[in-house]
Amino acid sequence: MPQLSQLSQVFLSQLLWLAIGLGFIFFVIARGMVPKIQRTIDARERAIADDLEAAQRARVAADETEAAWRERMDAARVDAARIAQEAKQESAKATEAKVKKAADKINARVESAEARIREAVKAARAEIEAVAAEATQEMVGRLTGIKVDRTEAAKAVKAELNV
Repeated sequence: MPQLSQLSQVFLSQLLWLAIGLGFIFFVIARGMVPKIQRTIDARERAIADDLEAAQRARVAADETEAAWRERMDAARVDAARIAQEAKQESAKATEAKVKKAADKINARVESAEARIREAVKAARAEIEAVAAEATQEMVGRLTGIKVDRTEAAKAVKAELNV
């Protein structure tokens, strides 16, 4: 084979060109591409680190916002409870005023009814006294034959009824 017989003559030149080619590839890759790749990796790591920091800041801000929200909600609950309590008190006062007004009306009616009853009792008593005086005058006249004056009979009846 003729190619194998030439191998010793071209071996060194092929090694030289191999070394030049590999050296060229090494320098092109090492000097040209690796720094670009390294810059890209560094930029990516910085972006990831920045994103993590931003996420951490956002988490802290969210926690602060949640805490502020909870405080506002607690304050709103306290205000709502206070307003409800005030409304209950106002309602109780209004109800109490209505009950008092109704009680006053009822008391006025009761007093009016009592006054009418007193007047009716007085009128009935006066009528009873008049009838009793007349009956007394007539009985004394029938039983004893003495004529009693109407005013004397009324005084006697009144004296007996007041005892």
